[in-house]
Amino acid sequence: MRVAVIGTGYVGLVAGACFAHGGFVTTCVDIDARKVERLKNGHIPIYEPGLDGVVAGGIAAGRLHFTTVAAEAVRDADAVFIAVGTPPQEDGSADLSHVLKVAASIAPHLQGYTAVVVKSTVPIGTCDKVAAAITANLPAGSATFDVVSNPEFLKEGAALDDFMNPDRVVIGTTSDKARAVLTALYKPFVQRDEQLLFMDVRSSEMTKYAANAMLATRISFMNEVANLCDLVGADVSQVRRGIGSDARIGPYFLQAGIGYGGSCFPKDVKALMSTGRDNGLAMEVLSAVESVNDQQKGVLARRLFGRMGDDLTGRTVALLGLAFKPDTDDMREAPSLTVVRKLKAAGATVRAYDPVARETAEVELGHSVEYAATWQDAVAGADAVLVVTEWAEFKGITASELAAATEARIVLDGRNIWDGNALRAEGFEYHGVGRR
Repeated sequence: MRVAVIGTGYVGLVAGACFAHGGFVTTCVDIDARKVERLKNGHIPIYEPGLDGVVAGGIAAGRLHFTTVAAEAVRDADAVFIAVGTPPQEDGSADLSHVLKVAASIAPHLQGYTAVVVKSTVPIGTCDKVAAAITANLPAGSATFDVVSNPEFLKEGAALDDFMNPDRVVIGTTSDKARAVLTALYKPFVQRDEQLLFMDVRSSEMTKYAANAMLATRISFMNEVANLCDLVGADVSQVRRGIGSDARIGPYFLQAGIGYGGSCFPKDVKALMSTGRDNGLAMEVLSAVESVNDQQKGVLARRLFGRMGDDLTGRTVALLGLAFKPDTDDMREAPSLTVVRKLKAAGATVRAYDPVARETAEVELGHSVEYAATWQDAVAGADAVLVVTEWAEFKGITASELAAATEARIVLDGRNIWDGNALRAEGFEYHGVGRR
């Protein structure tokens, strides 16, 4: 069985590499010739733990290929995965122009039967539009196809494990042929048949948005609880243990902090709200989720202003972490962007360290930030230390190590990763999020 993947962004590259790892001859397509050449030589454009090894293994085995010519990949493929971007437009709706352009462009090259699989995150009803675009550009009698919805549920930093050891695979199709193709493709990665969740196309499309919106809701809810804990003297870490032990709730995505970011949650919440508006339904819960998250991204800056004043001219603030989460270099919608901009507006010098995100941070922040080579360099000479991303490297810093590295004695822990009592014993003024 042969697979084509159109788009070598985060989703497309991970999917293509994993399908090749699973034994399928896979060709990944991208219009960026320089990117394709670099991929052929094993150069990975994103940071994802382990991905470079899987790509190199697929290339060495002769199962993973890269090209700029879609016709070469599509012609002999049993399944064509569309994995191009759907960026948000000004009104929050998803831009489908790339998806529909791909659908129209591959149509003349389809041969025999092909399952065209939409892997991109798309609004409900998009697969119908993809089918129409293919039909309009398909030579009469040349081929048959089904359009399948197969949303991705990959966590950045753990994408390979999520793909190769999924808790479930959602597949939207009513076609027996398509069902057989997708079952065969995912056979190397599932242990039980019930992990393949077959449903109708629109329910599959909705499942992706509903899942991310639910997770975003849990995060914003817990952040609002944490803010109340600060006001009433409760400890959100204890509250989290208490409610997370309830089997009806569970412990996941209840960590209080400074808000969510990344390529999925912000975009998907907006897109689902847009779909609601288009159908006359105000998604009031999601509106609150988004509002709480926007406010939470500024909580560290507000607390620092409350402690040091609104004018930080002549002050140096150390930021530990820039990426929106650990184990990725992704800066999209990262809370650090809000923190930096607020601190710079107040006149502060911002010195930051992130284990992998410096290059992507420079694209977003330019030279408005001083980039340190180590965490020790970041905190040296600082007036305050802010934890922004919960990298494992930062979790391992002891109170005594921090005390030896900096004269600063104000610590704002935006991810609640440090022991406040230990830091206070070293003379620090410690503030977490929702921690007594």
